Amino acid sequence: MGSNYKGTKEEVRVLNTYIKLQRATDSVNARINSFLSKSGLTESQFFMLDALFHLGPLSQKELGNKLLKSGGNITMVVDNLEERKLVKRKRSKKDRRLIYVHLTEKGEKKIKEYLPGVVDTLMKEMKIISTEDQETLQRLCKKIGFS
Repeated sequence: MGSNYKGTKEEVRVLNTYIKLQRATDSVNARINSFLSKSGLTESQFFMLDALFHLGPLSQKELGNKLLKSGGNITMVVDNLEERKLVKRKRSKKDRRLIYVHLTEKGEKKIKEYLPGVVDTLMKEMKIISTEDQETLQRLCKKIGFS
């Protein structure tokens, strides 16, 4: 379903493109979140654990930049994960103003347990489009994201 906006052809095309992109994203996210609910993790918590697992300890600012989240949101997610002993904060020895977020052993176990299921869910989601289309979609999303 497209927009009923009464603008120029270009405006309607751009709006319809955005609506379709957003609906596709929301649809995939809903199915991923359904899987993640079994883990007791929110999408933000999962992706933070994933970033720490693959990149190592990061400052909260670095996490915010990686996950495209505000400082306040990152603080809340770290607080909740720390309360569950999945991450811990450590002050930098070189610059005491910096606090790094580290994955705990329990956090590493959690991400290792649920990451394969998320990947499997995404594999099922993406199998409807060819490898070439997936690569085109990646390129187009990157182009939009960096514009």
